[in-house]
Amino acid sequence: MERRSTCTGDLSLGGKGGLSGQDFSETLPWEVSQSIFARLDPPSLCCATLTCQRWRSLIQGCDLLWRGGCLEVRAVCQREVDRDRGEGLSWKVTLVRSYVVSLVKRDWLEGRYSSVRSAEELLGRRMCPLDVHAWGEILEAELQR
Repeated sequence: MERRSTCTGDLSLGGKGGLSGQDFSETLPWEVSQSIFARLDPPSLCCATLTCQRWRSLIQGCDLLWRGGCLEVRAVCQREVDRDRGEGLSWKVTLVRSYVVSLVKRDWLEGRYSSVRSAEELLGRRMCPLDVHAWGEILEAELQR
């Protein structure tokens, strides 16, 4: 059985004289809705795609919405982002592939794990595989501390 989602919750622009009860993306011009969605961070943008079919379609149909998050990720994972974009992958796919890696790598580069004494201290922490180049960057950062 196929599940079809519909917009739920308060997606309105409420208030006196507002658009209460209406989904803002149905009422405002696409450019304005796009500007609103563009202000979301990557996890929030992903959550917004789960809100309703209309939002999912609007967000997934606009690759540029994912560009900002992808450029932020590039600050930490330049090689990965450049490789994916060079292979013709969309901004969204590139961001999805590199987002968690960038969070983990940033934590290592910022020294968050510099004084870890045992594996137990890392339990419950977000981790993912990193390639040899990433570990080289992390080692360089550790040596400079």
